[in-house]
Amino acid sequence: MVGKVVSLEVDGIKIAGQLYLPGTGEPTPYTAVVICHGIPARVQDPADSGYPLLAERIYREGFAVLLFNFRGAGASGGNFDILGWTRDLSAAIDYLWTLPQIDKTRLALVGFSGGAAVSVYIAAQDKRVSAVAACACPAEFSFTQTGQEPVLLEHFRSVGIIKDASFPPDVRRWLDGFRRVSPVNYVAGIAPRPLLLVHGSDDDVVAVSHAHRLYARAGDPKQLVIVDRAGHRLRLDERAMATVIEWLKASNK
Repeated sequence: MVGKVVSLEVDGIKIAGQLYLPGTGEPTPYTAVVICHGIPARVQDPADSGYPLLAERIYREGFAVLLFNFRGAGASGGNFDILGWTRDLSAAIDYLWTLPQIDKTRLALVGFSGGAAVSVYIAAQDKRVSAVAACACPAEFSFTQTGQEPVLLEHFRSVGIIKDASFPPDVRRWLDGFRRVSPVNYVAGIAPRPLLLVHGSDDDVVAVSHAHRLYARAGDPKQLVIVDRAGHRLRLDERAMATVIEWLKASNK
């Protein structure tokens, strides 16, 4: 699988990605899938091929796939900022909208954890999104309590997603961004477009109760799948990813 290198500029920051278009023989225009990764919990491991392998699996089902790094992560520039992530995703959708190979009526988001939260937030406000699969999605971010700022920032610096010592310039405003993006406040806005919530029963990062809260708030059509004994990194769980791919195929016919 050979992808086209994508380089977007958002807020003066380089956002790096890869676009994979199905080969000849597939009908056009293609349904597009944007994969939205989660908040890195550790320094990037070059051997972790979870997202590229998922992109390849979806691509082989005949979808166009955009896999990109949000600001602060991977090959993209900038520093981790959740409101900045929402603008990065909007720019990714804008980019796909310019491509004649993309079906403008079928553009799905597949998000994980923090990337799932951003997917819900954007989809509720951007009707160009036709479907959302949210994996291990928080109902809200639990680490925004007052007093946690130094520990939180040090953690994000230690894993390399906040690179500049002067960032964020306003810590309170930066933290408020996480509160603003809380998916529980936006998930109802996805209906009547399809929503899939996938969560591991043993997720020790985002408790499974978050999925039930989101499901209760969401409108139809909606589906909730709890993967037995699965943890937080659902991109590496075969059962979870098989569920997502089958749902993508069914919801984009």
